[in-house]
Amino acid sequence: MTGPLAHLNGRFLPFAEAALPLHDAGFVSGATVVDNARTFGHKLFRWADHLARFRRDCAACYVPLNATDEHLTVTAEELVSYNAKWLPPGGELQLVTFATPGPLGLYSGGAANGPPTLGMVTYPLPFARYRPFFTEGVTLVLVGTHSSDSTVLPPTVKHRSRMHWHIADHTARARSGTPSALGITAGPDGTLTETSVAHFLAVIHGTVTTPPRHTVLDGISLRVTEELCHAVGVPFAEAPILPDRSLAGREAMLTGTGFCLAGVRELVLPNSERIRFDWPGPVYRALLAAWSDRVGVDVAKQFTEAGT
Repeated sequence: MTGPLAHLNGRFLPFAEAALPLHDAGFVSGATVVDNARTFGHKLFRWADHLARFRRDCAACYVPLNATDEHLTVTAEELVSYNAKWLPPGGELQLVTFATPGPLGLYSGGAANGPPTLGMVTYPLPFARYRPFFTEGVTLVLVGTHSSDSTVLPPTVKHRSRMHWHIADHTARARSGTPSALGITAGPDGTLTETSVAHFLAVIHGTVTTPPRHTVLDGISLRVTEELCHAVGVPFAEAPILPDRSLAGREAMLTGTGFCLAGVRELVLPNSERIRFDWPGPVYRALLAAWSDRVGVDVAKQFTEAGT
């Protein structure tokens, strides 16, 4: 075969031929559990953690996942190995694993649903998308509230129902005038939660602080950043973070799968006030260096010097 492959419902096929029927629950209802991992040196990073979260989230969302961990791992490694051949020098991949309940009989005139859908696709890691995070710092815009206390669909679950993030990021870019800006939401109590691609952290009184875990996605990169805080001797804590002037002059960061760790330059509030952070600050620089040591590559250079 010529060109990248995908894996869908038990078989490899050309990426361009991979498709879901229009009556699949993932399309009709947005009922899709998903995972997004990335490679370093064309090897998946923290795959075991990603896979465990994916299986847990499928169970929580009543999405059948019949494949074994061994089968999923072998498939993921084969797909990454093959698709990496089509990358430019220095390129890396992101691997998306997804599962849905499958086709809904109601929409095809039948009574039976399923079988469940399971797929894997890769795409080249978009260095250009994240480059401004390292050259300019991240601009965040507080765009509104988002429920973080649902007992039906907990915020810890990674899924594809992302309309609120689509609106949040477009709103952030329109209000800030910054093409790479991200929206960040507040919970019902007014404290900060997360963004569409990353967790938020602030350095408060010398402690790297992140919103309470039950209010945000169970992020693999957040786990790594916490581990690195312990490794470099920086305290780490979970606590509510209010978006007010007390944050001015402190450090703030984002951590996410695609880019590992990036410093936040400013937070734009609903009244258009801009809270400026210490960017790039010393704690961020220490943690970014620790990230680079952990993954075996200079993370910042990977984004600032890559050709794509």
